[in-house]
Amino acid sequence: MTTFIHEVLQTLKANKEIIANLTFVLPSKRAGVFLKNNIPHVYQQTVFSPEILSIEEFTSNLSQLKPISNVELLFEFYTVYKELTKPSEQDSFESFSKWAQVIIQDFNEIDRYLIPQEDILNYLSAIQDINHWSQQENKSDFIKKYLAFWNKLLEYYNHFTETLIHKGIGYQGLIYREAVNNIESYIQTNTDKKLVFLGFNALNKAEETIIQELLQNELAEIYWDIETSYLNNPLHDAGLFVKQYKQNWSYFKANPFNWVSNNYTQEKEISVYGVPKNVGQAKQIGSILNTLISNRGNLDKTAIVLGDEGLLLPVLNSLPSTVNALNITMGLPLSSVPLATLFERLFYLHKDSNSNYYYKDIIAILSHQNISPLFEINPKTKITEIVNTIQQNNLVYLNTAQLKELSEPFTEIIEVLFGTWDNEANKALKQTKKLIFLIKNNLDNKKYDNLLHLEYLYRFNELFNELSRLHATYPHLKNVQTLFEVYKNLLSSETLDFKGEPLQGLQVMGMLESRVLDFETVIISSVNEGVLPSGKSNNSFIPFDVKLQYNLPTYKEKDAVYSYHFYRLIQRAKQVHILYNTEADVLNGGEKSRLITQLELEGIHTITHKLVLPDVSLSKPTLHHIYKTPNVLERLKDIANKGFSPSSLTNYIRNPIDFYNQKVLKIGEYDEVEETIAANTLGNVIHNTLEDFYKPLEGKQLTVDHVKHMKTLVDTTVTNHFKAFYKQGDITKGKNLIVYEIAKRYINNFLNLEIEELQNGNKINIVAIESENKVLIDLKELDFPVYLTGKVDRVDQYNGITRIIDYKTGKVLQNQVEVIDWEDLTTDYAKYSKSFQVLCYAYAMFKDRKVNLPLEAGVISFKNLSSGFLKFAKKESTYDRNKNTLIYNDTLQFFETELKKLILEICNLEMDFVEKEIE
Repeated sequence: MTTFIHEVLQTLKANKEIIANLTFVLPSKRAGVFLKNNIPHVYQQTVFSPEILSIEEFTSNLSQLKPISNVELLFEFYTVYKELTKPSEQDSFESFSKWAQVIIQDFNEIDRYLIPQEDILNYLSAIQDINHWSQQENKSDFIKKYLAFWNKLLEYYNHFTETLIHKGIGYQGLIYREAVNNIESYIQTNTDKKLVFLGFNALNKAEETIIQELLQNELAEIYWDIETSYLNNPLHDAGLFVKQYKQNWSYFKANPFNWVSNNYTQEKEISVYGVPKNVGQAKQIGSILNTLISNRGNLDKTAIVLGDEGLLLPVLNSLPSTVNALNITMGLPLSSVPLATLFERLFYLHKDSNSNYYYKDIIAILSHQNISPLFEINPKTKITEIVNTIQQNNLVYLNTAQLKELSEPFTEIIEVLFGTWDNEANKALKQTKKLIFLIKNNLDNKKYDNLLHLEYLYRFNELFNELSRLHATYPHLKNVQTLFEVYKNLLSSETLDFKGEPLQGLQVMGMLESRVLDFETVIISSVNEGVLPSGKSNNSFIPFDVKLQYNLPTYKEKDAVYSYHFYRLIQRAKQVHILYNTEADVLNGGEKSRLITQLELEGIHTITHKLVLPDVSLSKPTLHHIYKTPNVLERLKDIANKGFSPSSLTNYIRNPIDFYNQKVLKIGEYDEVEETIAANTLGNVIHNTLEDFYKPLEGKQLTVDHVKHMKTLVDTTVTNHFKAFYKQGDITKGKNLIVYEIAKRYINNFLNLEIEELQNGNKINIVAIESENKVLIDLKELDFPVYLTGKVDRVDQYNGITRIIDYKTGKVLQNQVEVIDWEDLTTDYAKYSKSFQVLCYAYAMFKDRKVNLPLEAGVISFKNLSSGFLKFAKKESTYDRNKNTLIYNDTLQFFETELKKLILEICNLEMDFVEKEIE
C-alpha cells in the first residue's frame, strides 16, 4: 500500500522540488509526524527538513494572533459584557457562561466564513423582533430587555474583537478573518516561499480565500485526496466539498486538479459487526486484534478509530497482552481519573454555605483512595473508627468541629477537607491547593509505587494553577458555584497524553486524528446514527434558514464531513472492520449508521455481516456447601452450652448458611446509619416501653387504673427509648417523626385494647415480663449438653388460662400460628416460623417449671391489633375448623420430637451446612 503522503512526496521529487524550501500545511499536527517519517524513504539522502505546520499554526502566524482557551475567552467576553451593560441588567458570570458560549461559537462561525458582521447580526436582531413581540403595543420589561440584548449583539461583537486584537489573542474564527486581511501583505513579502497544502476536505470560507490567493500567485500547490467513485457521483456526500472547489475555483480552470484516484474500488475485505453495548464492542475489538496477531505476528499499519472517544478505556482494557507496540493519539480525559471524583465531591459539599455535612458525603470523601491513606496509623486507619462512630450514633449530619473531635490527631486534614469555604472562590482555591500538597507528601513516601497517581496529581495541580491565574487576572469568580462551573469547563478539555511510538505498532485514535493518514487494516467503532454521523445537533442562535442564506454550515455539511473521513479511512485499506452498537440508545446513538447501509447499496465490495453476542448461557447457581470440621463442632458445642435461641433455630430453618455465618463465624449484620428509623429499632422501642409499664405489675392483677396511668407515660417513655436506640438521630421531622408517632399510636392502641378487655369483665394477672429461660434438652445422641434459651415478652393469666405472648410489630395473621403436620415446623420457615417460636417459649417455660399445663401461646401483632391475641392452634387439615388452641403435654411432646431432630441435624458432623435456594 502506497500512502497519500508518500505519493505527494514522490510527485514533488519528480517535479525537482527542493524539499527544504517548502512549507507543508496539513489539517493536523499528527499528519506532520508521518510526513517527516516518509521524507527519508522518498529522497533517500540527507536533506534539510521542511517547515511543517498545521492549518491552525499557519493562520495564527498569518494573523499575528495567539489562540486562547474557551474559558479565557469567556472571561474576556464577560469583561466586555459588563462594560456595555448596566449593572442592574447584568447576569452573573454563572448565568452569562450558559448563553455566552453559544454566542462565541456563532461569532466564530461568522468570522470563519467571512460573513459581514453587521449584516447578519442586525438581521438576527430583526428576526427576534418580528418573530416574538413586534405586534405587541405595550412591551413588558422582560421583553424590552430581551430585544435590547439582541440589538446589542453587534456592539458586543465589535468591542469583543477589538479587545482581543489589541491583546494579540483570538478565537479561531477571528484568527482566520485576520489571516485573510493579512494575506496580501504575506504574498508581497514572501515571494520566494512555496506552500504545499495536502489532505484538506471541508474548508471554511477564510481557508478557501487564503488558499486560492496563494494558488493564484503561484506561492502554493494543493493536493486533494479524493476518489473517482464519489467525486463523480452528484449524490455522494463524501465528495460534496471537493466537487464544489473543482467546479468553482478559477485556479482549476487553467491548472490540473491533483488528485483523483481509484483506490476505493480495489478489492477489500470488509466485515461489519453488530455488537450489543459499548463494552461488547471493546471486547470484539480485542478479539479481532487477537486474530490479526495470530495471522500476521504484528499490528503494524493497523489502526483503531474510535467513533465514540468514550470507548478509549474499555478498548485499552480489552487489548490482548501480545500487543507489544502501541501509540494512542487521543489523550485520556482528565475527568475519568479517580481524583476527579474527589474534587467533584468537595465542590458539591462546599458549594452551599452549609456548616453541617451529610454523612454519606463525608464517608465518600474520607474513603476515597487518595484520602484514606492520609489517616493511616501504622497498619490501621482512623477512617474505620470514624465511620463506626457515625454509624453507631446515627449521625446523619456532622459539622467540622464534630469531625475534628472524631479524627484526633488528624484535625489538620479534616480542616483542609471540611473547613468551610465561606462561598469564596479564593478560599476554595487555597484549600484545594493545600489538599493537593497533602496528598503529594503522602505519595512521595512510596514514590515509585505511585508514579501514575503523582502524574494525575500533577495535572490537577496545573488545572488549579490555571484557575488561580484566571481568578487573579479576571475578577469574575465571586463564589464557589461559579468556580465549580469554570472548573468543570476546564476539566472537560484537559487530557492526559500517552507516550508511545507514533510510527510503529497499533495506532489508537479518534476520527479527526485519522486525517491524511492511511492504514492497511482499519477497525472503526461506534458506527451508529448519532455518532457517525453525529446527527442534527444545533448549538447556535442562528436559525437554519439564515445559515442557508449566508452559506454557513448546517447538519448537512457536518454529515458530509463525517462521510468523507469514513470513506477516506477505507479507500486505501485492504482489511476493514466496522462495529456498531445493536442496542438503540437515545443519548449515544440509535440504529446502525446510514454509512454502513450506503456501503451495502453501492455494491462495489463484498461485505461480511456478523452479529456478535456475548456468551450468556445460564449456569445453575452453585449452592454453598460448608463441611462440618472438628473446629466447627467445637463452636457448635459452645453455642449449645450457651443455649440455642428460637430466632437462631428459625434462622437455620430459613437457610443453614445464614446460621453458619451469624452463629458459627459470628459475622454480624452491617451496621448502617439509620437515616430513617429501622423496623428493628421501632420493635425494640415498643418492647422496652411495654416492659417499663408492665414489669412493676408482675404477680399483680391488672386494673383499668393501671393502664390509664400507663397512657399518661407513653410520650416520655417512647421518647426516652428512641433516644437510647436511635442515639443522635433526629426524630423531630420527616419520616422519623412519622415512625415516632406510629410507635406511640401502636402502644396507645394496645393499651386501649387492654382497657376494653378489662371493662368487659375479663381478669388479667401479670405473671412475668421479659422472662428469661434456659432449659436442658435431653439428647442422648450427643456427648455434650444442649440448652434452649429464650426471653418471653409476657406471661399472664387470662380468666385463669395461662398465656405466653410474643409481641410482633409487623403484621401476623392467624394462619401463621397454626400447624397441621408437625414435620412442617422445621422445614417451612415462611409459614411456620411464628408457630415454632411460640412453641419454643411454651416448651422452655414448662420445662423450667414456670408455668403449668394446659396453656395458650401466641402472638399480639401491632399491625393486626383488631384480631387480638393470635393463639397457636393445631389443626387436622387446612379446612378443619375445630382448632385446638390449648397446649397440653402431648403437644409439647410432638414439638420436642421435631426440636430434637432439628438440633441433632445442626450438631451432626455427617450433615453439612447446605445453602437453601431462596425464592
